[in-house]
Amino acid sequence: MPKKNSYNVYVVELRKQVFSDNWKFRKENPQFKGVLECLYVGMTSLDPKARFLKHKTGARSKKGYKISSNIVEKYGMYLRPSLYEGLNPMSKQDAIKTEENLALRLRKQGYAVWWN
Repeated sequence: MPKKNSYNVYVVELRKQVFSDNWKFRKENPQFKGVLECLYVGMTSLDPKARFLKHKTGARSKKGYKISSNIVEKYGMYLRPSLYEGLNPMSKQDAIKTEENLALRLRKQGYAVWWN
């Protein structure tokens, strides 16, 4: 079981093609003008680099359930640590709140953002 302050939020830059390919992504980001990047914001009990690798390889749980985001698997390019530096580590409850707050803040700045 993860320790109390062992959760991290992270940001992945996505290829802009996600905006034209994925209608759900487009619908969630009506403010997007195409100037800034498309991003994915997530939280994890792993190191962000390890979590990103799980996304990119389409990782599955021991029971066979997919534990990666299709959007990151298909469109993810790399982590953007400058967008989350100084935030980690934190408790699970704080990570849940921070994930949404960070996503909304980035969206307000003009990024197209997806989070779970």
